[in-house]
Amino acid sequence: MFLRLILTISDSKICLPRLYCLISSSLSNIKSAMNTATIELFKENMKFSAGHYTIFSATHREKLHGHNFNVYAAITAAVNENGMTFDYDIYKDKLHRLCKSLSETFLVAGESPYQTIITEGDQLFVHFNNEKIPFLKKDVTLLPVTNITVEELSRWFIQQLIVDSEIETYKIRKIVIKVFSAPGQAGCAEWHCAPQQLGSPQGNT
Repeated sequence: MFLRLILTISDSKICLPRLYCLISSSLSNIKSAMNTATIELFKENMKFSAGHYTIFSATHREKLHGHNFNVYAAITAAVNENGMTFDYDIYKDKLHRLCKSLSETFLVAGESPYQTIITEGDQLFVHFNNEKIPFLKKDVTLLPVTNITVEELSRWFIQQLIVDSEIETYKIRKIVIKVFSAPGQAGCAEWHCAPQQLGSPQGNT
């Protein structure tokens, strides 16, 4: 950063006020990058009860069953001049709404290579290994994942969060989501903001 600043000064004429602004801006960016904090959320209402089955192979799956899932989130962001990252009620509400959208439904993986999904009127049929599994369409939540596992569910939660403008507004650096299917049993996914675009929704899971 400072090397680029020095080259700019040596290659062109620059007034002192402009130089001061460039240096101040550079120092501010460095301070912002270093001054971060992590907010952890694990509220009582960050949970959902849902049915599912895990697919192990093209011919083997679990029987239909359900879990009481719990969701944990850790969000790392820049600390602002007021000594805080963001109003974390925003993310508590978002996570609660996402959990509510899944609760009391049967979760089906919409992108599994091992099954085909066909809708007929108010019914949905899953074709898996010569089986035809019937559901009422209104009871199913079809998710854009390859399997209904805690690994894929944690990734799905992250994908729902990083599309929001708050990622840039609050300079979010990192998001960690854990989805628990039972006490002491969870899958975890992480998203990191791309270094060249801190605060933007570009990153990886």
